Parts: sequence; structure tokens; C-alpha cells
Amino acid sequence: MTRTIYVAALVIVCALLTSCSPPRSNHPVIGAKNFTEQVILGELLAQEIEAKSGLKVERRFYLAGSYICQQALVAGRIDAYVEYTGTALSAILKQPLDRDPESVLRTVRQLYATRYGVTVAQPLGFNNTFAMVIRGDDARRLHLTTLSQAAQYAPKWHLGVGYEFEQRPDGLPGLSKAYGLSFASAPRTMDLGLLYRALMNGQVDMIAANSTDGPIQALGLTVLADDKRYFPPYQAVPLVRDDALKRWPQIQSALDALAGKVTKEAVRAMNQAVDGQHRDPAEVVREFRSQKGL
Repeated sequence: MTRTIYVAALVIVCALLTSCSPPRSNHPVIGAKNFTEQVILGELLAQEIEAKSGLKVERRFYLAGSYICQQALVAGRIDAYVEYTGTALSAILKQPLDRDPESVLRTVRQLYATRYGVTVAQPLGFNNTFAMVIRGDDARRLHLTTLSQAAQYAPKWHLGVGYEFEQRPDGLPGLSKAYGLSFASAPRTMDLGLLYRALMNGQVDMIAANSTDGPIQALGLTVLADDKRYFPPYQAVPLVRDDALKRWPQIQSALDALAGKVTKEAVRAMNQAVDGQHRDPAEVVREFRSQKGL
């Protein structure tokens, strides 16, 4: 009787554990964070896999941010997404800041492989660092080109940031310490897509944006140079689960085809096409792939 009860309990526990596991899709699932560039890069990866393999690719875009994408990747709810090496190093892997691109890439590759069974593919070809951005008129009026120069005016300014930047180890706390930055009030946190509107409407005077954002050039804004080289490199790299590469080895062909193909200028133009011209990201990516002969 006791043995029967034990076996029955064991069966129930196994059933519960199985039911909690994410269902394994019969096709690759590509994720992306919740801002324009990430959707573009996710679509680029998805289209290239479809073109090189004939596989149907499921898109799970607009995930909340780096931490949510990481959790989804490790749990097997997505098979791949594009991350930035500096973000992976500091925010995900909790490693000390490193300014050498090759060293960062090596560390990130090793730790993702050993900790998570994830392959860090070859970089796509561009570095998207954080950009501290002010209005062009302010930059010209005050003759500002660097963060060091701006530090003396910051106590009268209001800062706008995304939710991650305020707390992450390569974000605001370290930047403020490096440059002696202080502001008129606590940072105003908001979705990344609202930062430029807040800056142009005068709600904030500086924003923590990304160097490849389309509105920077379109709105005539100024990126203040990181003259103390605080920020680490942020090369865009696809992260892919090893079991997905084993299951669908055709994915590797897509990764090889995309390596080094995406320049900073190209991704900024695609960002602007989506944000500024309100074009469909899938259409913008198809146009880019056609231009590159992909």
C-alpha cells in the first residue's frame, strides 16, 4: 500500500514538473526587447533564418528588456535574440567593466557557454553605446561637446532615462561618479520611445539614449562625447541556445551571413525609417537585406 502511494505521488510530481516546463516549439523562436532597434534586429535575424533554412520562425518581440530576454532565453521560451556585449558583461553576467572590445567578447562568450549553454555569434558589425543627448540649440549656446564640459551645467538640468539605465552597473550611478554629475531632480524614468519627445518638449534637458537612434540626426540633437571613456563596448551579437543550433543547424548559416554586415549608419537609417517615417519594420529589413544581397 505504501509503495503504491509513493509511486502515485512520484507520478504526480513528475507530471507537475513537466506541466511547468515551457512547451518546445517545432520551429525557432526569436525574441527582441521593447524598442525599435531591437525589433529591427529581431526581424533581421528571423528573416535571414527563414531565407537560409526554409524554416518558419516565430517572433516574440517587445519583451520588456535585457533581464526578461535573458530569462526567456535560459528558460527556452525563445531560442535567440540580439544583445549588446557591454550589457551582457555588466547587467547580465555581473562582470567588472572592461573597455577592450575583444576582451569583452571573449569573456561574454566563455560565460554564456559555461553558465547557460548559449552561443555568442559573430558581431553584426556595429557598436551601439549609450549616448548622453542634449538639444542642439543648448549645445551651440553653451559650446558643449563633451560630458566633462556639461557637468558644470547639469545641476540646473533635468535628466530623462530608461528604466534599466537608472540602476544597471554600467549606467547612471557609475557615469555620475566618473563625471561628477548631479542634476536638479531625481532622474525621470520613462519608456525609451518617450525620451526624445520629453527632450524636445523641454520636460528634460538631457537623455540617456542610444548612439544609433534615428532621431538624433533627424532632430538636430547633440551627443556629448564620453571623453573619459566610461562606457564599455556594446557590439551587437546574436545569442542562440546551443540546443537550438543542434536542432536546427541551418541557423548557423544565417548567423554567418549576417556577421559584419550591419553598420552603425545602416541601423541608424533603419531606426529612422521606422520611428520617423512610420514604416513597417519587416519591410525596412527586407529592403536592407536586398541591398546587401542577403
